[in-house]
Amino acid sequence: MAKKILIVDDEQPIRMLLDYNLKQSAYETILAADGEEAVLKTETDKPDLILLDLMLPKMDGIDVCKTLRQRGINIPIIMLTAKGDELDKVLGLEIGADDYMTKPFSPREVVARVKAVLRRSGDRAEQPVEGDVLQSGLLTVHPEQYVAYLDKTQLECTPKEFELLVYFMQNRNRVLSRDQLLSAVWNYDFAGDTRIVDVHVSHLREKIEENTKKPLFIKTVRGIGYKFEEQKA
Repeated sequence: MAKKILIVDDEQPIRMLLDYNLKQSAYETILAADGEEAVLKTETDKPDLILLDLMLPKMDGIDVCKTLRQRGINIPIIMLTAKGDELDKVLGLEIGADDYMTKPFSPREVVARVKAVLRRSGDRAEQPVEGDVLQSGLLTVHPEQYVAYLDKTQLECTPKEFELLVYFMQNRNRVLSRDQLLSAVWNYDFAGDTRIVDVHVSHLREKIEENTKKPLFIKTVRGIGYKFEEQKA
């Protein structure tokens, strides 16, 4: 069955361009021209991935993303931003977007990014991690079920936060550079833009650390990256 992609952009030429190229790559497409329509179609049509423009009428991309995440909808979201909107990119990631692309972009680049994100999501569902359960202290992760618990409380993670957590726990007590994390979790080159890693680590810490200023699990290794430290049960 073809994967469904929701394309959200208020500029018709961009919607049509993305629609054509995604259909040529055997995807099914759903189109929305404003933020309110995007939320409605996400809930009714249940896409597998959302291409979400930042600047939209009625509800902007940030509010759409925030609304979906607050409703427990963790569909992967790739946010489309104008060149130079660095603050908006970071804000989008902080409230639950999985990735971003900067305009102008080529349709081929968009299709490649969509394939990469969907492939990672599919790999997560289809390939259980050896041993099935990852455990560190009060933190328990079931990769094959896509659930994580801190003590007995289930964590609400976006797809990328969950993938990042799994990768950390698979590589516990190892120092991981930001470039390593980009390659492993995002599966493509961000041309040195490692801020996406820092934003996701920060958001993940808020969910698993009792004190984010003195984290027990995810430690910062200055000048290099991060290390997930094993905790005793």
